[in-house]
Amino acid sequence: MNDEPKGLIFDCDGTLADTMPLHWQAWQVVADRHRLHFPEDRFYSLGGVPSRDILKMLSAEQGIPVDAIAAAHEKENLYLPLIAQVEPVHAVVEIARQHRGRIPMAVASGGTQEIILGVLEHLKIRDWFGAVVTSEMVRNQKPAPDIFLEAARRIGVEPRFCRAYEDTDLGLQAIRSAGMEAVDARTLYRR
Repeated sequence: MNDEPKGLIFDCDGTLADTMPLHWQAWQVVADRHRLHFPEDRFYSLGGVPSRDILKMLSAEQGIPVDAIAAAHEKENLYLPLIAQVEPVHAVVEIARQHRGRIPMAVASGGTQEIILGVLEHLKIRDWFGAVVTSEMVRNQKPAPDIFLEAARRIGVEPRFCRAYEDTDLGLQAIRSAGMEAVDARTLYRR
């Protein structure tokens, strides 16, 4: 790719918004309620994977029956009131601010539409993005490239001309699989 991309795509949780510690608070309650073992390091390694998919995985691995959809809703409902505490990841938001109105931008998140729009609106950056693509809009989740490909399609930029930002190894794998330039947001800030 040339130095300047024609489109930018950002993950939300952990990339644009410092939400992961707040998601972890909600996850601890849900895991405890359903007697699931879900250590914090594993939670962080699964960043970008929808809650329902994590719950299906934990249920199968641990032989504990869980209604993954209902438990995912429980987790979302626990997280919603925490959105008011979300802070921006300044280094990444500043990149978006610099490109705002100059080139098409999108958000590609493994979260749900309600949650991600809530976070972007709370941070007052929702209108910066021509598209917000979430887990409900694609069949295959990260590390599959689908969510990034759909975001590129919605902003009308060929994937090979897009630069995308992520904070997880699974997300970076998805970006590379989509044929885009991948930027590890973790290199832009200190945790």
